[in-house]
Amino acid sequence: MPFWFNVSTGQVEDDDNKSRGDDVMGPYETRDEASQALAQAAEKTKKWDDQDREWEEG
Repeated sequence: MPFWFNVSTGQVEDDDNKSRGDDVMGPYETRDEASQALAQAAEKTKKWDDQDREWEEG
């Protein structure tokens, strides 16, 4: 069963109680992965920002 992270409530949801699409991130394979959604997104964003900065600097 997929899991979702609700950015409005900060709660992990499953398909049985999933909120609107605008409020959720996912799907994730496990409840634990979904609970780490914001941390994972921040890590990926930092990595991409660093790559952009390196590319722009040549």
